[in-house]
Amino acid sequence: MYAGRSLRPPILRDFPESFETERLLIRSPLPGDGREMHAAVNESLDELLPWMDWPEQHKTVEDSEERIRRGRVRFLERSDLLLLLFLKGTNTLIGGSGLHRMDWSVPRFEIGYWCRTRFVGRGYMTEAVRGITSFAFELLSARRVEIRCDTLNGRSVRVAERAGYRLEGELRNAEVGVDGQPRNVLVFSMIPEEHEAAK
Repeated sequence: MYAGRSLRPPILRDFPESFETERLLIRSPLPGDGREMHAAVNESLDELLPWMDWPEQHKTVEDSEERIRRGRVRFLERSDLLLLLFLKGTNTLIGGSGLHRMDWSVPRFEIGYWCRTRFVGRGYMTEAVRGITSFAFELLSARRVEIRCDTLNGRSVRVAERAGYRLEGELRNAEVGVDGQPRNVLVFSMIPEEHEAAK
């Protein structure tokens, strides 16, 4: 696949595993992060479970550590770039994000994000998304970055808007919610020219 397009295999791509924004250290997962991940997810279940089912896979610290280590492997493979968000100078995890559903032949990425309950409403997610967006365009040579979210998830919608993403459209009955009902999905995007203009 990659040889036919004269592209380097993603696993051979080198780029930083961490970077900083004004208030955050954003980095790849590392062994040992499971305990803090478990605490953050379980503190935030009321915020997360209406929109996603993966928090149920964090019942124990060992569960979280396993997911962290699998995330680490995928990061090294360049098949999924999980990123953890820490307050600078601390070991306090304020949420998670990353670049997912990637197509390196474009390159194209999708940003996902969640915030630990006690840090909601302070602008951390917008700051993180802006930082990860710059990482994608400036270090990964992205040609397109997307944000997709449930039409009913107002907080996620506002993060995408504040981060400067353009709403492209609404996909009707595109996914099934955690309640088993069909859900519409909003698609936001940014391309390099828009990122440069925003800077």
